[in-house]
Amino acid sequence: MPDAVKVGFVPFSAAPRGILAVFCDDTLKFGPVARKALGPVAALVKRAAATNQFKGKGGSTLDILEPEGIKIHRLIVIGTGRPSELKEKDFLKFGGALAGKLNSGSEAVTVIAELPDNPMDPGQAAAMASGIRLRAYRFDRYKTKKADGDDGALNADVSLAVEDVAAARKAFAPVAHVVDGIVMARDLVNEPPNVLYPEEFARRAAELDKLDVQVEILDVKAMTKLGMGALLGVAQGSARPGRAVIMRWNGGKRGEAPVAFVGKGVCFDTGGISIKPSGSMEDMKGDMGGAACVVGLMHALAARKAHVNAVGAIGLVENMPDGNAQRPGDIVTSMSGQTIEIINTDAEGRLVLADVLWHVAKKFKPKFMIDLATLTGAIVVALGTEYAGLFSNNDELAERLHKVGLETGERVWRMPLGPEYDKLIDSQFADMKNTGGRHGGSITAAQFLRRFVDNTPWAHIDIAGTAMGAPKTEINQSWGSGYGVRLLDRLIADYYEK
Repeated sequence: MPDAVKVGFVPFSAAPRGILAVFCDDTLKFGPVARKALGPVAALVKRAAATNQFKGKGGSTLDILEPEGIKIHRLIVIGTGRPSELKEKDFLKFGGALAGKLNSGSEAVTVIAELPDNPMDPGQAAAMASGIRLRAYRFDRYKTKKADGDDGALNADVSLAVEDVAAARKAFAPVAHVVDGIVMARDLVNEPPNVLYPEEFARRAAELDKLDVQVEILDVKAMTKLGMGALLGVAQGSARPGRAVIMRWNGGKRGEAPVAFVGKGVCFDTGGISIKPSGSMEDMKGDMGGAACVVGLMHALAARKAHVNAVGAIGLVENMPDGNAQRPGDIVTSMSGQTIEIINTDAEGRLVLADVLWHVAKKFKPKFMIDLATLTGAIVVALGTEYAGLFSNNDELAERLHKVGLETGERVWRMPLGPEYDKLIDSQFADMKNTGGRHGGSITAAQFLRRFVDNTPWAHIDIAGTAMGAPKTEINQSWGSGYGVRLLDRLIADYYEK
């Protein structure tokens, strides 16, 4: 899907076009470039701010149409709050706030990328450009008719006026690839399940070979040979066969252990024989948000030529209730050799992850593994939609994820693990059962996964509340959020690239 906006960089000396956007702080102070561009209109802004009770709060906007004394037809003033307190994620929000003010149809926009006391640095300008693109994202490819008042997709040409054009372009180049990865993840989550099923998902992941990602697709025969009985047990009820996809980006030192990311890819989840209630079941097309994130992340790493060796692995299935579907009471043998009693066929994502985690741990011996999964409703009860649940067997990895989560705004909250929870998933007939019941549901799910990572440093991120259907934000108006791509890309950039 093409971008809804084009974002570029021009020098401060460029003449404003069409719409002009400027920044002010919580005292309504402008920077020198903005003051010069506004000229006599600056006094008008003061009056309009008083009338509209605009106080320059961070992310707030003031909109003035056809301001006299300047050759533009619209002025948008964006509040920064106190500039001394600004973080990178705030500039993403500023970009989103601007994009949210633009109307459908073609627009030419000039943004003076300047704080009241100094120009935006290249990183801040790049973050703002990212926020513009992310907010402008729309998924409407299946709409054949426009709603009243909808003039079609936004088609804005946005120019950020900056102090150093070359530096801003250099800063934005890798970030733009991360945005592309987020857009890819959003598209995957938003696709309908009759379009995006395991084979089609695998085909789309295989397109990463254009970026020199090595892609291996495991079909049912290959997974059977490997002994992936847990994953195949989930897939056996669907007319559409399961797949596993292994993606490798080799951008680091030859022979160096990779970092690894594993995604749950249940392309549609009826619950199987333990069928879900029909209300909102259509949302279960998004039960592959973890796999979507991993594909988007691998795109970002390869496109920006990240200096790291990385493995991305996804297990792709449909969980359907036909006559061949697995039943409560069945016992399956995982690739690890551990046996699992199926108590509830709607606790299927952990079965898919179990085999893929084990395969990655044993074959690639990574520095760490992080899995992402829309795994449990229990994590939404615990944390709502503001944080993803984080479980880990490694304090350093958990602390790093927490830190980059705060920096990017894709926040995680660490939850407990411990042997006390194991008794809840002990089975009298097999090595374990696939659910421990209602109490501590997200914890027992993570405790289950822990049995399949061996001694590898590992983190599990339960994104059930953040990957799909979360409340709209300044940088996301989409049902599928693309959560996790920025978080994990920053983790690699800050700690694992050389």
